[in-house]
Amino acid sequence: MNGGEIARNGTQAGVPACASCHGDAGGGDAEGGFPRLSGIAEGYLAHELDSFADGSRDNEIMGPIAQGLAPEERRALAVFYAGLRAPPPDGTPQPDDTASDRGRMLAQTGEWTKALPACAQCHGPAGQGVGAAFPPLAGQPAAYLAAQLSAWKAGTRRNDPLGLMKGIADRLSDDDATAVAAYYAALPATAIGGGR
Repeated sequence: MNGGEIARNGTQAGVPACASCHGDAGGGDAEGGFPRLSGIAEGYLAHELDSFADGSRDNEIMGPIAQGLAPEERRALAVFYAGLRAPPPDGTPQPDDTASDRGRMLAQTGEWTKALPACAQCHGPAGQGVGAAFPPLAGQPAAYLAAQLSAWKAGTRRNDPLGLMKGIADRLSDDDATAVAAYYAALPATAIGGGR
C-alpha cells in the first residue's frame, strides 16, 4: 500500500485515514488543532511517526495510529506528505499588535535574559524549518503549536535533538508560548520548502 492510499483510506488493519484529521491535501485543521503535514521534510515526518509508535512522543490519538502502522507504512506516509505542496494562506487572523510584537521578538531574537534563543536559530528565519530535525512552524495552527510547547514542558514529548525543546518550553511563560504560536500561525505556509 502506498502512502497516498493510507492517507485517503487508512489500512485494512483498521488504522483510520490520515485525511480525517489532517485534511485531504494534508493541510491540517486549525480549528481542531491538527497540524499541516504537506510539504514537511520526509525525515522529520518519519521520525515523528516512529516517535509516536515508540512512545517518545506521547499522544492518545497518534500513539495507537502509529503503532498500528508497519514501519514501511510509516515511511510511505512520510514520502507522500513530503511530496505535497504546502497550502496557500488560509486567512488566519493576525494576532493583536502586543502579542504579535512579543511573538515576533521571541521568534526572531529570543530573550537572552531568560536564556531563550530565537526560534529562528533552529527553525529558520521565516519559520520554514531546517532539515529533518527542525520542523516548519510557519502556517501551523496556533493551537497545535501551543499544545506542542505544553507537551515539551510537561515531558510528554521528548523526541527532539539533544533535548533542546524541553529547556526552552520550561522557560516560556504561558503568555509567551501563546504569542509565539500565534506569530508562527499567522505566517504563510507557502514560504516553507518541504523536501527530504
